[in-house]
Amino acid sequence: MEITLDCIPCMLKQALEASRMVTNDIEQQEKIVEEALSILLAFKAYRNAPDLARGIQRIIKDITGTEDAYYDIKRRDLDAANKLYPFLQEFIKKQDGELYWALKTAATGNNIDAAIYQDIDVKRCVEQELDKEFSVCDLTLFKDKLKVASNILILGDNTGETVFDKILIESLPDIPVTYGVRSEPILNDATIQEAYDSGLGEVSRIVSTGCNAPGTILEECNKEFITLFHQADLIISKGQGNFEALSEQKGNLFFLLKAKCPMIANKLNVELNDYVFKYSGS
Repeated sequence: MEITLDCIPCMLKQALEASRMVTNDIEQQEKIVEEALSILLAFKAYRNAPDLARGIQRIIKDITGTEDAYYDIKRRDLDAANKLYPFLQEFIKKQDGELYWALKTAATGNNIDAAIYQDIDVKRCVEQELDKEFSVCDLTLFKDKLKVASNILILGDNTGETVFDKILIESLPDIPVTYGVRSEPILNDATIQEAYDSGLGEVSRIVSTGCNAPGTILEECNKEFITLFHQADLIISKGQGNFEALSEQKGNLFFLLKAKCPMIANKLNVELNDYVFKYSGS
């Protein structure tokens, strides 16, 4: 998915917020914003929004020496999600059409970030979002492909979502699942450590994509992951960053996300904040 002009102010805001997370030094904050502006002026040189976001986050690492600006937020997200795990299990047990609601639960996990930042009742926020159904849901096609699949690849997104993804995996047939994560800390995305801390190692094989952008840019992934990607019978791509990186890919690929950005909602032909489970070929 191409970078749009609307990405520019969003990225600048992200740079400012991250700078304030890691340093109280105004001069460093100013330098981060200034260098971020230089990158944003050259946005056409970047292949997609995850590529651009990585460039900006690299500035923060270089200037402050902080390797994981979102570490505290990720731990907070993961703690909140782990506390919700028993509730999510009970929610799934009560549902007719378990697979539909397991997919919806996995998509709902993305909201845990906003809930924590606003310092509101996380459980209530998740409950409210769980009640919302998909705007687009290619479930019938997914079930058909699931019947003949011998392996599944899930591309992870934010740290808090990993626990919600575990719920999804537990609701799938007994088919080997591989879970791909970022190769190093970037924004609040999951790495191998956070995936294991969420318990995903109990239900899947966890691998690094080899890509350190907040989206799976295939050209930058390691050979092992690229092989896994092309050999996967089914791929579930979580979140907006992965969609931005893979939106032009075809094959047995399903995008599972909440459209929290107007540009992504427009690309998917849905309303802002709609939930989507969409086959890449449809």
